[in-house]
Amino acid sequence: QVQLVESGGGLVQAGGSLRLSCAASGLTFSSYAMGWFRQTPGKEREFMAGIATNGASTDYVDSVKGRFTISRDNAKNTLYLQMNALKPEDTAVYYCAASYLGLRVRIRSNEYSYWGQGTQVTVSS
Repeated sequence: QVQLVESGGGLVQAGGSLRLSCAASGLTFSSYAMGWFRQTPGKEREFMAGIATNGASTDYVDSVKGRFTISRDNAKNTLYLQMNALKPEDTAVYYCAASYLGLRVRIRSNEYSYWGQGTQVTVSS
């Protein structure tokens, strides 16, 4: 079955960096647009970044543009999120997701078919 397993979360001070990874199995990874979302208690899951199947196109929510970079390695079936200049408001559970709705970047959560279990990112001030 399809599995998406996130790793790389943790506790970091404001201004620091983390790199999240999402290892995919059970699907043809290169055929799926991928995305990162985050969620805090009491709020809906929020789109952070998305990447097209071939990695040529990306999109970001305004609050992370210039700080976060999404990338993928189709040979390794792995998605990444490099997070720099972290802020306390970036504290959340981060989820990776896979979408089979065509080739381009997907930004809505209902466009994604598969989700990981999430990894906690905590940024201290």
